Amino acid sequence: MADGVIILAAGSSRRLGRPKQLLDLEGKPLLQHVIDAAEAADVDDIVLVLGHMADDIAAAVTLPQNARVVVNPDHATGQASSLRMGLQALGGGIDRAVVVLGDQPRIRPEAIRAVAASARPIARALYTGAPSHPVAFDRSTWEALSSVDGDLGARVLLSARAADVCAVELGGAPPQDVDTEAEYLRIRGALGAG
Repeated sequence: MADGVIILAAGSSRRLGRPKQLLDLEGKPLLQHVIDAAEAADVDDIVLVLGHMADDIAAAVTLPQNARVVVNPDHATGQASSLRMGLQALGGGIDRAVVVLGDQPRIRPEAIRAVAASARPIARALYTGAPSHPVAFDRSTWEALSSVDGDLGARVLLSARAADVCAVELGGAPPQDVDTEAEYLRIRGALGAG
């Protein structure tokens, strides 16, 4: 099976007031940590979905050879439109899409690999019982996933098809989102960059 990663990073960082994708963590943009994790997971295809300030963000990051950027002009409508664009951009030979968030710089490559390896239609990472990202969707779910609207992203499908979801326990704490200045400072401190 061929696996692809969709990195959702199109948001406008309204709560933070500046593009969180470009926040400095250990000398590189926050988003670069997510890209590096996807590359280290050794997947076949990586799609980075950008929107707000796409040109500036694309210029600030380095992509591996098997990655490309797609720009979502409708990013303000919510995460679902970015997810749709990411699915459409994956290569035709990809059987499974692993969705990661561009504001979770501590996402682990082994988490991406673990959900990608599941034989179930949907696999969701658990961290000591707490659900989080990444989430993997095999191609049989993509049509339903593409019909989701708004900012709920895949949560609607996860609820509607709960019987198809495999929980993959990874242990430890889930990767933190960075939505506010306090969360950014907390992650910087945890990474020893503060």
